[in-house]
Amino acid sequence: QLRLVESGGGLAQAGDSLRLSCAASGRTFNMYAMGWFRQAPGKEREFVAVINGTGRNTVYADAVKGRFTISRDNANTVYLQMDSLKPEDTAVYYCNANRVGNDYWGQGTQVTVSS
Repeated sequence: QLRLVESGGGLAQAGDSLRLSCAASGRTFNMYAMGWFRQAPGKEREFVAVINGTGRNTVYADAVKGRFTISRDNANTVYLQMDSLKPEDTAVYYCNANRVGNDYWGQGTQVTVSS
């Protein structure tokens, strides 16, 4: 079982950068694909990015492609580097760990981008 704790959210202006972190407990961290999702007020949760267990493969939503970068290290942490932020990036960002039959979520971290 994994426990996920996000950090790094906050207030930013359009064009700024923020880096989100997600610390995972558990010794099988590298067996999980790790992803970031977000949910804006009044909208459904949407996919942002995912990275596989080895860190060699990544997929991004079209809305963030070229601006956000997902990465992971060997210390049970996954990151989301967010550059060129836009007001429409405002949302609660959630970390996700997924492996066949197992799906875990963090508590979320708020990102607010002003114009």
